[in-house]
Amino acid sequence: MIKVPLTRTALLPDRIRLARYRKAPELGPKVLFFSGGTALKSLSRTLIDYTHNSIHIITPFDSGGSSAELRRAFRMPAVGDVRNRLMALADRSVHGNPAIYELFSHRLPKDQEPAALAEALDRFIHGKVRLVREVPDPMRKIIRNHLGYFREQMPADFDLRGASIGNLILAGGYFVNNRHIDPVIYIFSKLAEVRGTVRPVVARDLHLCAELADGRTVLGQHNLTGKETAPLASAIRSLRLCRSLDDPAPVEAAIRDKVRGLIREAELICFPIGSFYTSLLATLLPGGVGEAVAHNDCPKVFVPNPGPDPEMVGMNLYGAVKALLGVLQGTCSQETSRDRLLNYVLIDSRRGTYARPLELEKIRRFGVEVLDLPLVSAESAPRVDDSLLIQALLSLV
Repeated sequence: MIKVPLTRTALLPDRIRLARYRKAPELGPKVLFFSGGTALKSLSRTLIDYTHNSIHIITPFDSGGSSAELRRAFRMPAVGDVRNRLMALADRSVHGNPAIYELFSHRLPKDQEPAALAEALDRFIHGKVRLVREVPDPMRKIIRNHLGYFREQMPADFDLRGASIGNLILAGGYFVNNRHIDPVIYIFSKLAEVRGTVRPVVARDLHLCAELADGRTVLGQHNLTGKETAPLASAIRSLRLCRSLDDPAPVEAAIRDKVRGLIREAELICFPIGSFYTSLLATLLPGGVGEAVAHNDCPKVFVPNPGPDPEMVGMNLYGAVKALLGVLQGTCSQETSRDRLLNYVLIDSRRGTYARPLELEKIRRFGVEVLDLPLVSAESAPRVDDSLLIQALLSLV
């Protein structure tokens, strides 16, 4: 096999190319997204109409919600975003998949006593709940076994209030497979007909640590997003990985060969919408990410949030591009030119409410082209329209 670099003029959107993808999504392109959170949830559901080969490299560093209690009890990576993306990419036309999605999305009540919550979990394990009964075999047996194994490992003081059943199922599978997450993802990807590849960027129990412009150090993803705590009042100056929520000392982590391989085989790499620091930049922090991106000759595209992001205090579009390139260059083992890491920034200046000034000329001096095109529709505003973004990205492949 010979690898030959090619250049072409792209039409945005390329209607013929998009029609071909829709006709045969099983042969669709390998578009890779670095992300976490829920920003790409609805986009992923639409994406499977065009390609079944997308790649999703997910942050495992979340420290809030249902993941927080699992991480506290078991010292494991967060599985919530992995679960979310698996379910978004699952083919709902397959028999039983709507029931699986409903089960994985279900949460235990937040207002019940521990004994009542433990009893409710036991009902799931014994198949006494409609959500479990409607899942077809063999998936039903696997789910019950994984929940049962989780129940055996669960500490007596484990807080089940608001617990995601999907997270508990994945956690049980994590224990069954000797604390390896990839086999669990593989099993559920096959059984739920997931139309894409989902992997955590690293499979380690690590957390985020941010240094703010006012000199403070903030530990934990949940303290940075402005969702579970008050929004930051000071800009984030740097972001790194640390060992725990009690220890801000920096920790080195590197991607595995299988993740490096996924990055290198992508036909387009997208740094997409979502929480800028805790979803996007967090996924780029492990060593080797920037190097793998640079070794791939495919287009690399940044899609900034068209509206306010509580994490981007005092940051405009130019500042976001500069920070993105800085993190990517920081994970390369040698000096790497910017054009190997980022080629395009996609914006919709007419409908988007980006922080001003945009400073587009300063962005272009990085060797990055700014493409200003319709991305926000009247129906989706102030958010990106999933279909418009997918059409733009796939036209660049």
